[in-house]
Amino acid sequence: MNKTELIRPDPRHEDSLRSFVREFADAGEELVPWVLAGLGDDIDAYVSDLERQSRGENLDKGIVPHSTFWLVDSSGEIVAVSNLRHELNGFLKKVGGHIGFGVRPSARRRGFGTEVLRCTLAEARMLGIHRAFVTCDKDNRGSEKVIRNNGGVLQDEVWSDFYSRVVLRFWIATEP
Repeated sequence: MNKTELIRPDPRHEDSLRSFVREFADAGEELVPWVLAGLGDDIDAYVSDLERQSRGENLDKGIVPHSTFWLVDSSGEIVAVSNLRHELNGFLKKVGGHIGFGVRPSARRRGFGTEVLRCTLAEARMLGIHRAFVTCDKDNRGSEKVIRNNGGVLQDEVWSDFYSRVVLRFWIATEP
């Protein structure tokens, strides 16, 4: 894995973000994390919306304050995206958790998932979250490995009516 940096969304990375989203679509995969689905034609508006949501301003019903981060490699390419929920509501306590993350399909199996989660856990610690709740689909062995690589301890597995599949639920201490 080459040198990476966790950054906040920035319109200067528009081309990389659009290619990231396109790779998910081309692979026939659901966009993860969910905030990627909000990317429209106006990158400035998208980034402003993400900043507003991180401050907890004008949130849609059922949405908690959350921060989005991009893991960029040394060439400035976005290789992974994470979303950190500042608190848990009923849905997030069951299947969403504090952190969602996704790795560009062409960048998988190179440690970027482990790195984006590690860096996002540090951000969670700065928000006062001492134990992060993180979930993944039971059949997503890559995400499960990333979570375990970051110290994830399996709490249990539950059926999610929302996702129509079994979800693994982990806790990770954010203190090093």
